Amino acid sequence: MFKILGIIAGGYFLGFWGAVIGYFIGASVDRANSYGFGGINPLGTGQRQAVFLETVFVLMGKLAKADGHISKDEVAHVEAFIKKNGMSAEHRKQAIEQFQRGSAADFDISNTLTDFMSACGHTLHLKQVLLMYLIVMALADGKLDPAEQALLEKIALRLGYSALQFRQMLEMVLNQSHFSQGRQQYNNQNSASALEDAYKALGVTKSNTDKEIKRAYRTLISQYHPDKLIGQGLPEDMIAVATEQAKEIQVAYDLIKKQRPKA
Repeated sequence: MFKILGIIAGGYFLGFWGAVIGYFIGASVDRANSYGFGGINPLGTGQRQAVFLETVFVLMGKLAKADGHISKDEVAHVEAFIKKNGMSAEHRKQAIEQFQRGSAADFDISNTLTDFMSACGHTLHLKQVLLMYLIVMALADGKLDPAEQALLEKIALRLGYSALQFRQMLEMVLNQSHFSQGRQQYNNQNSASALEDAYKALGVTKSNTDKEIKRAYRTLISQYHPDKLIGQGLPEDMIAVATEQAKEIQVAYDLIKKQRPKA
């Protein structure tokens, strides 16, 4: 909106170059209005929080029912997700309602994804965290059913990920889970398989340079930084799982550093 106003005002007072300047000034105002200064938009944070919570649990419900039935492992995962995050009673109630709504056989996720993209589509990391939460949910019963994978691919495409990007993220999240709490024996192992999992968890290979691996690690850690996520609209009582994911990435990176040849 401000881009248009900038063009009109600049053109009226200064001619062609004024319109150009007005365009860039207006574009800057539009970005600030969308993201907020420093990535935080106080006016939009509450709306984004509500939309994010609804989207996560609606899509979790849809994923749980994708193979035709909801398993005990999937129900347990959702309950553990709520408990681990320490969600408020109000948010817990909303989460259960949204999960049940999404698990209805005839529920169409199109509007849910449209609303999410409208409210959160321009944020830097909320899409990443949403997809990560859903992948972890799909893997809750220890396997990825073809119907679940097809649904995840559909969701990822709607979020703006290519098929290749989705497969890369799927592999990364799967291998990051190997370094979760209770499985941190990898931290003290020297096995080739553990090290291979660590590289995959960061989306790199042993042929990458130390600098490239460090850059990949920092990028991943940044994506799960609590302040950034909360500033973009992640509810504070949904941050714990993202923080745990960052810890898994840290364990994987520490293992790689330990095993890399010293210069």
